[in-house]
This record gives sequence, structure tokens and C-alpha cells, in this order.
Amino acid sequence: MKKFLLGTVGLMALGMAAPAVAADMAVKAAPVPYVAPMYNWSGFYIGVNGGWGSSRNRYEWTGPAGVTALGYSADATGGLFGGQIGYNMQAGAWVFGLEAQYDWADLNKAFYGPVGTWSVGTKVDAIGLFTGRIGYAANNALFYVKGGWAVANNNAWAAWNNVTFATASSTRSGGALGVGLEYGFTPNWSLGAEYMHAWLGNNNYAWANPNFGWNNLNARQDIDMFTLRLNYRFGVGKGPVGKNPVVAKY
Repeated sequence: MKKFLLGTVGLMALGMAAPAVAADMAVKAAPVPYVAPMYNWSGFYIGVNGGWGSSRNRYEWTGPAGVTALGYSADATGGLFGGQIGYNMQAGAWVFGLEAQYDWADLNKAFYGPVGTWSVGTKVDAIGLFTGRIGYAANNALFYVKGGWAVANNNAWAAWNNVTFATASSTRSGGALGVGLEYGFTPNWSLGAEYMHAWLGNNNYAWANPNFGWNNLNARQDIDMFTLRLNYRFGVGKGPVGKNPVVAKY
């Protein structure tokens, strides 16, 4: 009888312990979900860009008496190619950065007077941008706005009956503002598209020539830039954003 009672108690204890053991085994055997790291936009980067530009110009010839002639507008267009270097700092989904950009340009066009005798023209052969930018990142896609300072090198000339009688070169500067979209297709490489507008204000070319009464050319200028960009970012994975997640081990 004692053996029977002891056996019954043992079976009951084993039955009560079995669910707990099974539950513990199930917890240990459950797979741990993998959490992918957030894309890292932080760090220094360097890249190249190329595209198209337009220099919107308004010209006015003026004489000694203040008489204005050849007042008209036109766009000088052409290609752009250059590079950029910058630094990004990411805080959550927000990305803050500074960037310097330089482009060789070929934006040129000649403008002729109403009778085809007077002609003036300019050529933009270099553009520099020094900007800050603020962006919002949706993982590896970054939308940003940027603004700061622009500088451009201009060459101007004037001619009478296709004979050039005056030339001048100047560096003009002003404000710049633009938007862009960048996509990271690897941890270090990203491809983007960008639009920038620069306001370069007015510039007077005070030409003096004893054979002509007109002695000054006033040029007002804005520049639009549309570029594709390829960037390489250094030091990915070393900052707080982009670290590999910690996976618990059992």
C-alpha cells in the first residue's frame, strides 16, 4: 500500500513539473528576431558632381549722361562638372551638415543690339558654394535643404561691328539656396540629385574708351544649377547610429 501511495505521489509531481519544463524549453528554443541597424549618414564624405547650369543676365549700357541703351535679358547655359567635400552629423532621423563645392562651368552667350552693331556678352567659367544643410532621413533615403554663400567667376566683353574693344573679369558673390535628395545604395556610397539657385546681384564694368561715348555695362545675374552627385562617406559604423545591434544569446 505504501509503495502504491508513493508511486501515485511521484506521478502527480512529475505531471505538474512537465508543463513548466516544456514552457522553459519553448522559451529557450524561440528564435531571436534580427533588428537591422539604422543607415548611418554621419561622417566626412567626398564626391563628384556634374550637370547643367543657367546664368540669367540683365544688361544695360549707360553713357556719360546717364542714357541707357541695350537693356535686355537672356540666359547663358552650359555644362557643369566638379566636386564636393563635407561632414554630416545624424541625430535620430535628422541630419545636419556643412559642405564646400567647386564646379568648372561653361555658361556663355553673346547679346546683340537692335541693329546688330553693338554686342555684349559674358561667360561663367567657375562656381563655388559654401553651404550648411539640414536633412530628414528615412533610413537610407535623405531629403535635405541647403543654403549659404555662392561665388562665380565672370568674364565680360563688348564689341562694335564684331570688333571687341573692351574686356573685363570679375568675381561675384551672393546668397544660395537649394534642395536635394540622396540615396545610400551601400553603407559608404550614395547617389543624389540637387537643385541650387544663387543670387549674385549687380556688377558694374566701368569701361573707358576714347572712341565710344558709352562707358559702363551693368549686369545683374542669377544662376541655376541642376546636378547629379556621387559621394563616398568615411568611417561608417563607428558612431552611435549604424552600430550593429546587440543580439541576446541563450
